[in-house]
Amino acid sequence: MKAIVYERYGPDAVELRDVPQPAVGDDEVLVRVRASSVNPVEWYAVWAPPFVRVLSGQLRRPKDPSLGIDLAGTVEAVGRDVTGLSPGDDVFGSSGASWAEYAAAPADRLARKPESVSFEEAAAVPVAGLTALQALRDRAAVQPGQKVLVNGASGGVGTFAVQIAKALGADVTAVCSTRNVELARSLGADRVVDYTREDFTRLGVRHDVLIDIAGSRSFLSLRRVLAPRATVVLVGAKMRQSLLGPLKHFAAARLQAIGRGQQVRFFIAKVGTADLAFVAGLMESGQVRSVIDRRYELDQAVEALRYLGEGHAQGKVVLDV
Repeated sequence: MKAIVYERYGPDAVELRDVPQPAVGDDEVLVRVRASSVNPVEWYAVWAPPFVRVLSGQLRRPKDPSLGIDLAGTVEAVGRDVTGLSPGDDVFGSSGASWAEYAAAPADRLARKPESVSFEEAAAVPVAGLTALQALRDRAAVQPGQKVLVNGASGGVGTFAVQIAKALGADVTAVCSTRNVELARSLGADRVVDYTREDFTRLGVRHDVLIDIAGSRSFLSLRRVLAPRATVVLVGAKMRQSLLGPLKHFAAARLQAIGRGQQVRFFIAKVGTADLAFVAGLMESGQVRSVIDRRYELDQAVEALRYLGEGHAQGKVVLDV
């Protein structure tokens, strides 16, 4: 089968090769992949700034040459311990090595794909959609009527965060650049702030929750738009090849929050069947949709990574397999 691999760091090392089809474990499902998507995790894996190499213990070269987490496709075979899924079912979820024609995925990281949702739309959901869901529902415990500010509302996580916050009953302020204002409005934001024309930290409105995806402002400046007991969930920061990458921003925010009423939280999303099904239900009801900026073929993975790294994607970047 064809798959994207890389055996050293840097975009020049990424290539499409013939590799063996993966074996399926007892609790796994073999999926014929129809689409995947591109996340910052793949960008960092390929460019491998110093903090990635140190944290992963892979200083000179990657130990695992495969790439890709998100997937949507059709079940080809199931392990002997798998129940609830059968060959022919259309599914979406996550797996290692999903930038390939076939992927072996744990059954508890898959859910059935709604018929009304395309493979590309479903493949955009797992990492970005569940990051938004878990940030809002689990880390910030958003309640109906609360004011939520999404800083970085036009990217993969941000477009889902605006919609899911509205589905949870929140009053949503979306922060984005000029070119994305209409997109944010179309997603249901109650107000949209163009950060190139207005300082969103001086709105004069206090928010109960701030989902910080852009990582563009310090915690001390963000406090101007936070309620006394607000929760800030750190999701991302600008992708850089610097020594510490986004870790510097995360650490600074946690330190600046010490002794203050607001809470700062950071987490890494976990993909599971229940949350995938939850988002699928929101998509079937029309409350949430995947925003797809560009589609690339599998052999264009390097171009897709480069585009994501520019930081201007509106929603998700998808790979057709």
